[in-house]
Amino acid sequence: MIGDRIKELREKKGLTLTELADLAGVSKSYLSHIERKLQNNPSLQMLSKISVPLETKVQYLLTDQQAPKEDVFDEEWMALLHKAIEDGMSKEDFVRLSERIRMQ
Repeated sequence: MIGDRIKELREKKGLTLTELADLAGVSKSYLSHIERKLQNNPSLQMLSKISVPLETKVQYLLTDQQAPKEDVFDEEWMALLHKAIEDGMSKEDFVRLSERIRMQ
């Protein structure tokens, strides 16, 4: 499972084993062993290193949860969020606004 997820994410990003290993700071052979399920119990430290260039969370690599949706927060959403924060909107304000919209 872990090896399959790493390989899937690596291929989606168009990375070779060597490229991912270099970006993550792990050996290519170790990464290969994980992907080929010869190493079934990599440490959390190793998974943390590998997850960074794959732009995922260790939790996703370890669980059966679905892949995170891509582009949920595109540049426009991020700009709106930053603007709301600059204008003084708090998390609580956002929650109340979201609840009000759902009730309509």
